Amino acid sequence: MTLPYYDAAAIERLLPPERAVAAVERALAGGLDPSAGVPRTSMKVPAGELLLMPAVSGTHAGVKVATVADRGRPRVNAVYVLFDGATLRPAALFDGAALTTLRTPAVSVAAVRPFLPARPLHVVIFGAGPQGLGHRRTLAAVAELSAVDIATRATGVPASIAAADVVVCATTAREPLFDSARLRDDVVVIAVGSHEPDAREVDTALCRSATVIVEDVATALRECGDVVLAGLTADDLVPIGSAPAGATRVLFKGSGMAWQDLVVAEAVLRADQGAHPGRAE
Repeated sequence: MTLPYYDAAAIERLLPPERAVAAVERALAGGLDPSAGVPRTSMKVPAGELLLMPAVSGTHAGVKVATVADRGRPRVNAVYVLFDGATLRPAALFDGAALTTLRTPAVSVAAVRPFLPARPLHVVIFGAGPQGLGHRRTLAAVAELSAVDIATRATGVPASIAAADVVVCATTAREPLFDSARLRDDVVVIAVGSHEPDAREVDTALCRSATVIVEDVATALRECGDVVLAGLTADDLVPIGSAPAGATRVLFKGSGMAWQDLVVAEAVLRADQGAHPGRAE
């Protein structure tokens, strides 16, 4: 049996960012429950970390096998295997790193889109890697951007952070990247750089002053250092899709969950089958 393989170019062609955001929004609106998933399995290996992330839907099962390297680039490497839900036969293989690069900003934007101001957005992005650039591309796909400033270790915190409508944190930092007192009162912050309980990108003051949206409350309390180190509890966190309308200072803290890969992989497969109706799964 020859399985279809979706490399980075195919994933990008079949599912541009705005369609990836829509796929996440549809899944959540359709009743997907992030809390029903199983935690990722993580194992330390000499060069970094090995992750196993399984998920199941009504039509498929899937698993991402990923590595996070301590040194070198690319930092994240992965393969994704999609299985038919009825027969459990393999259905497709995906470039797991490309899938991650697409689904993470899609989830972020789906989480904060209701709170983005209706004006061209000034965006500051910490991190010039795939996730920083992926968030830039995804935000640009759903909103008009007036300016985008990229911050790295070399450049430090840009003065423009005081005017930013959206701040994205997509780094390997283990301590807060900036003093949140410099932010606007109505800022939207996205923090996705870590899934470790002892690492954070934003400070306690931001976590305590913002509406904090997470993918899943139990996962955030287990994996998200931004939440854990700020001393937040379940009562301080809002599951994705449940944030109150009118929230003015919003923080989305994402750690990445297996359901996200499955939702986006299924959307890629549907798009390919829609373009080639005679192609069997």
